[in-house]
Amino acid sequence: MLNPLYTADEMRAAEAGHDVPTLMQRAGEAVAREAMRAFSAATSFTVVCGGGANGGDGKIAAELLRTAGREALVVDAKAGETELGSPEVVVDALFGTGFRGAPRPDAAALIERIVALGVPVVSVDLPSGVDADTGETAGAAVRASLTVTMHGPKVGLYVAPGRLLAGEILVADIGLEHRATRNRLVGREILRHVPRKRPEDNKYTAGAVLVVGGAPGLTGAACLTAEAAFRADAGYVTVCAPREALPVLEGRLLEAVKRPLEDVFEAAERMGAMALGPGLGRGDDRRALVRRLLEEVPLPAVVDADGLDGLEPFERVAPTVLTPHAGELARLLGRDSVWVAAHRLAALEEAVARFRCVVLLKGPDTLIGAPGEGVLVRPVSTPALATAGTGDVLTGIVAAFLAKGLEARLAAAAAATAHALAATHVTHKVGMVASDVIAHLPAVLD
Repeated sequence: MLNPLYTADEMRAAEAGHDVPTLMQRAGEAVAREAMRAFSAATSFTVVCGGGANGGDGKIAAELLRTAGREALVVDAKAGETELGSPEVVVDALFGTGFRGAPRPDAAALIERIVALGVPVVSVDLPSGVDADTGETAGAAVRASLTVTMHGPKVGLYVAPGRLLAGEILVADIGLEHRATRNRLVGREILRHVPRKRPEDNKYTAGAVLVVGGAPGLTGAACLTAEAAFRADAGYVTVCAPREALPVLEGRLLEAVKRPLEDVFEAAERMGAMALGPGLGRGDDRRALVRRLLEEVPLPAVVDADGLDGLEPFERVAPTVLTPHAGELARLLGRDSVWVAAHRLAALEEAVARFRCVVLLKGPDTLIGAPGEGVLVRPVSTPALATAGTGDVLTGIVAAFLAKGLEARLAAAAAATAHALAATHVTHKVGMVASDVIAHLPAVLD
């Protein structure tokens, strides 16, 4: 359920003691094979090679392309060659996993020439310009249609912005044994670890969720969270909202119990987990309420949306999950959202250190960090999730899994997985709304 996700150092350790020419031959064969598979009609390739092992892989791939009857122009960047010709496909073997920082001016210019061709690009291991350990790009970077990566996926291929530049990712077996990695890629198998209802369960023991939010004008957020919790198989959901919003919630939510916000501490007594913030509203009184709930109620909690507004580090024993998007995380850290988007792993690690709890960073990849642990990465397979309310849905799923007793880090990773997979079950990708995701949760969890 948690698959290896390699850094450059971890790849070097996996390769240690192996015959380098043999590994390069296998890598070159894989690149040529996958390039011809993906672009079977292409007859002309330009292979841009750097000076390291990545460039060696590219030169072997070029030889095999020629053997298969394709034209393959090799551009040796180390020798200063820059003429790319007029290929149908470019093979990018300029930089490998050891690349860091920004490309030198000559390499950056070559990358820009590759991009300007406007033809499909097959990258070897990673798109050149992408940091293997972080996915960061400090300068020019290749945008690949296909990345053929050796032995195992690299962190930088699954964390934005690298994730957005990698295209289709194929892992080539080059004969190495897999090793434990600090960071892991979350597979759908994690959903098998979500507790299911047992014959002896009642509605409370099956997972009881308290949703705190739903201010006037924002009731939809609390409704989506409550409905998602039910569809994630919670047995009982109570929504505590400002009294003036209760008539709207009564008309929208059939199965959930509705109570005024002033009853929230009493309502928490029979609950298994709390979801704090969906549509709660902002202001000093709301921030104070969230802090009191976190510090005085010993229930696992997920904090999102308005619950994150002005949130300061807190002390609590119970498990806690924060679920910010880049803008919310930027405000929590006192940084710019552009910086967070460009340095997602660093921002996540800073948040985990600051709040000492599980942090789930939403975006084109979902990143889950926890104190003393590596990062869990859950790819988001559809841009259709970029619509209002899907974050509230995710909050409800996390709350349901916490209420069922799942450990907080795994609850966050499993919720992100269920959320992403439910979105792929929606047949219409244009015009998808958050409630469409909720409707498909049972099928994903069945």
